[in-house]
Amino acid sequence: MEIKNIKTLGQLKVVGYKSISIKDELRNNLREKIKSGKPVFEGVHGFENTVIPELERAILSRHNINLLGLRGQAKTRLARKMVELLDEYIPFVAGSEINDDPLNPISRFAKDLIAEKGDDTPISWLHRSERFFEKLATPDVTVADLIGDVDPIKAANLKLSYADDRVIHFGMIPRANRSIFVINELPDLQARIQVALFNILQEGDIQIRGFKLRMPLDMQFIFTANPEDYTNRGSIVTPLKDRIGSQILTHYPESVAIARVITEQEAKLDETQHKLVYVPALARDILEQISFEARESEYIDNKSGVSARMSITAFENLMSTAERRALKAGVDKTTLRLSDFVGIIPAITGKVELVYEGEQEGAAVVAQNLIGLAIRTLFPTLLPRIEKLEKPGEKTTYSDVIEWFFAESGFELLDDASDLEYQNILDEVTPLDVLLKKYLPQLDKKDQYFMKEFILWGLVEYKKLSKDRFAQGHQFKDMYGSYISKL
Repeated sequence: MEIKNIKTLGQLKVVGYKSISIKDELRNNLREKIKSGKPVFEGVHGFENTVIPELERAILSRHNINLLGLRGQAKTRLARKMVELLDEYIPFVAGSEINDDPLNPISRFAKDLIAEKGDDTPISWLHRSERFFEKLATPDVTVADLIGDVDPIKAANLKLSYADDRVIHFGMIPRANRSIFVINELPDLQARIQVALFNILQEGDIQIRGFKLRMPLDMQFIFTANPEDYTNRGSIVTPLKDRIGSQILTHYPESVAIARVITEQEAKLDETQHKLVYVPALARDILEQISFEARESEYIDNKSGVSARMSITAFENLMSTAERRALKAGVDKTTLRLSDFVGIIPAITGKVELVYEGEQEGAAVVAQNLIGLAIRTLFPTLLPRIEKLEKPGEKTTYSDVIEWFFAESGFELLDDASDLEYQNILDEVTPLDVLLKKYLPQLDKKDQYFMKEFILWGLVEYKKLSKDRFAQGHQFKDMYGSYISKL
């Protein structure tokens, strides 16, 4: 008999259904996945050898879990992924507010119903997607929200005394019985509210307005917390920490390659954008390197962290910048330019917390500096290194490019220039073609103009050329030519 066709307690007994706790359910299904070699947390990247093994060990140990890490480290994503380790359906007593197990009821409603109807007690089936509850801890959360309170309306309708436990209105946690319950940003929860969780985590009873109900709730608790919260906004009270079985530290992606996978997976792009805008691989690397530079920047508060969401929203802005340019030009194909990165500045300024020195510089200036630092970091991985000290008059790899700018007085690269105008301007700098042929002979033709612009931005970062931003675009000049012209 298909399980969803089982409608009564008697039928459930006939098929030999055995109920288990949610922690055993998670443990058993995890064991099967590990034995089969299937990935347990698909879509979560960069944690394969660090966070995921620790999380699997915690599940196998039947622990409640605290995921500790800076913002944008996939803590909530991991918690939501645990739903996939639950059984597809579980039975519960029909009409129960707290998903009572028909074979092990804990509420007065379910016990009375089973005592009255016996094997004819109606049951319903709960899908695993309905067994995930999430609450953001904010200072206004009350015990009544999480655990419950006396309901005077229910008392009046049922004509019951406040001393009768049937007048209780259950909060979110009892209603999440036999489910995964996530409390995000746990340190933000007031200490007295955290104290109210003690008995639920350890003894299994709940206390509401003088009622002490022995209700062994069957829960998998997952908490998330940011280390910054421990000092700035609040803390996890020690007895509560003691009742959480495993604390697992999350982290940011450890390489640009992993960060790229995450951004490409999470960015919400329209299919027309993919068709319209060609994105060189180097552009994706620069985008991710910006986040790595931000996490090391002296202008940004590293205690706050730099979320992976910064790269995601920056990529969306980057694609939209190129899309807008193409729409204005009336073309149906374009290639991303390095100058399009000016469009990601709003995505950066809204995602970083600046220290005092950063505030003095200004958020937009810090964002522009991060783009420059990313280019400076990646430059020597693709092209010959630019030495800081050079002998006077000595010919270097980039001498011809620098001399071209000295002789020609530079050029302006407009943000909304058509692809043909953009290419013609860069083609004028003929030494760039020589560099590409010599050092990047295998470079895809579609990437050549992006690489030409990258070389110019790199020379700017190494103080060999100057670049000025004006309302419509960028102006590239010889580093010292402008000074000479003023004499």
